[in-house]
Amino acid sequence: MADFEKYREKLEKRRKYLVMRLENIEDELDQPSNPNWDDDATESEQDEVLEDLGVSGQEEIKAIDAALQRMDDGTYGYCVVSGEKISEERLDVLPHTPFCKKHAPSA
Repeated sequence: MADFEKYREKLEKRRKYLVMRLENIEDELDQPSNPNWDDDATESEQDEVLEDLGVSGQEEIKAIDAALQRMDDGTYGYCVVSGEKISEERLDVLPHTPFCKKHAPSA
């Protein structure tokens, strides 16, 4: 199959970016609240967006960690449902995916 080293590099780079982004989100959420009520409502909405970004970032990190583990285990690039090879085209777009196109969950 493909040279997985390029996928490993891509995954590690993305993971590093996400960890940095999560640290920035945590720093932003740790900032004291604004005493002005009008600003507080806007700030509250922004905090919700940041929290959602944090959750999606954590989920992506888990998926990346699982993909890196599959690389170490020698199962990377194979669908966890069917055992069929995942196409390189799919891995190029979603290097952390554990599913072939046929078994990918619908969004």
